[in-house]
Amino acid sequence: MSYGEAVKLLGQRWKPILKMPSEQKHAIANGLFDIIKNHGPITVSNTWVRAKEAGLKDLTSKTQMKVVLTWMREKQKLRLVCNHVGAHKQFQYTIPASAGIVPSKHKPT
Repeated sequence: MSYGEAVKLLGQRWKPILKMPSEQKHAIANGLFDIIKNHGPITVSNTWVRAKEAGLKDLTSKTQMKVVLTWMREKQKLRLVCNHVGAHKQFQYTIPASAGIVPSKHKPT
């Protein structure tokens, strides 16, 4: 391996991998989606507090929750927005407008 290849490999961004069963991943994602839908836009720390209150049994750590939130962003289930609060930035998760719309089963009369 040449020096250039080593620098290229070290420069690549590390991507966390979800090493959990699909059912568990989707159960956590559905629980987090409901929390963000009901309380959003919401920060990561407030999402963790709400998840502990909701008692998501499959969620074991805040790091695992962050990985699932990143996975949900990649699947375009969530959107990360930046709010400027004075001289600080506050990043909050919200549901995109297309994901929040549930088609009605009833026909208008």
